[in-house]
Amino acid sequence: MISDTLSNAPFYCNLHKSFRLAFDYLQQTDFSNIENGKIELDGENVFAIVNRYNTHSAEELKWEAHRKYIDVQFIASGNEHVGIVDIGEMSSSSEYDDGKDVQFFEGAGEHFHLREKMFAVIFPHEVHKPGITSAERAHVLKVVIKVRL
Repeated sequence: MISDTLSNAPFYCNLHKSFRLAFDYLQQTDFSNIENGKIELDGENVFAIVNRYNTHSAEELKWEAHRKYIDVQFIASGNEHVGIVDIGEMSSSSEYDDGKDVQFFEGAGEHFHLREKMFAVIFPHEVHKPGITSAERAHVLKVVIKVRL
């Protein structure tokens, strides 16, 4: 997992051939004018999911992991905690859904704070739980860029 501010994104562009496209999109887009939903940047290879929501307690949310995509999770406004743990530390609580590229897990992990204008890069070997309330419930505008492995 990588967590940093968007201003430092150029340091990570060489880690994957599509990261430059993902970070350029995040840096150049005013998300306050973009509706919730999916936006293709390079077909199914790279796409954005814009979402607005209120954070929840950790107990209300599920641990998840993906196999086909790396997540670049960017907080355009608001803040949240995100749970993170290596997949080997968790127990599966569902079968892998190939169509949705998701599998759910049970267990415990650590949390980190993701503030406005920060991003986290979450790899397939990392189980994560986004959307956790930090000090108090917050309204979040998040963009998740899905980058195909």
